[in-house]
Amino acid sequence: MITVSTDGSCLRNPGGAIGWAWANHDGTHASGGAASGTNQIAELTAVLEAIHAHPGDEPLRIEADSQYAIKCSSEWVHGWKRKGWRTAGGGPVQNLALIQAIDRAIAERPGPVAFAWVRGHRGDRFNERADELAGIAAREAREGRASSAQSSVPANAVGGAGRAQEPTLASAALPEPARTTSPTAARTAPATPAPERSDPAVVVDTLF
Repeated sequence: MITVSTDGSCLRNPGGAIGWAWANHDGTHASGGAASGTNQIAELTAVLEAIHAHPGDEPLRIEADSQYAIKCSSEWVHGWKRKGWRTAGGGPVQNLALIQAIDRAIAERPGPVAFAWVRGHRGDRFNERADELAGIAAREAREGRASSAQSSVPANAVGGAGRAQEPTLASAALPEPARTTSPTAARTAPATPAPERSDPAVVVDTLF
């Protein structure tokens, strides 16, 4: 089982610089950002990046403090797909490009992906690490210290380039904010000795 904590940061929501990060419980991590976005985009991007960074057959468990990101990725997405990527009220799905990219990444990954909610800022060392990395990435993006490499955030999510494909339903695509620079590169750190694991306060598949 691979366990990864994810988090996102937006310095001025909405429209401010954003950062995303994942922290594998083995000690490796990656982060990146963009000059403009929302906290929801940052959280979803962190999930997408974590899935892309951990391919293979081994089960992947993503721990996040964003109930929005977890529900979009594992619960609400099924109803939206049945309705042709529309909400229960018939409206457009917000952040559709990212949500579709996450759905594809999960479907294409040989091993299963599970989600678990953790309470943020409650001392979970891996959640705190992801939060710290996302905040640093957002500040670097705000200061224009973005590298030329690309993250996998869809191009029409934050105005930058990415690996993910464009949504197949153009009419329901995520509204594109002001054009910005490309997202920062994923900075994947080499494995370092991880701190001794302490089980986080996780409620699996029970978000409320």
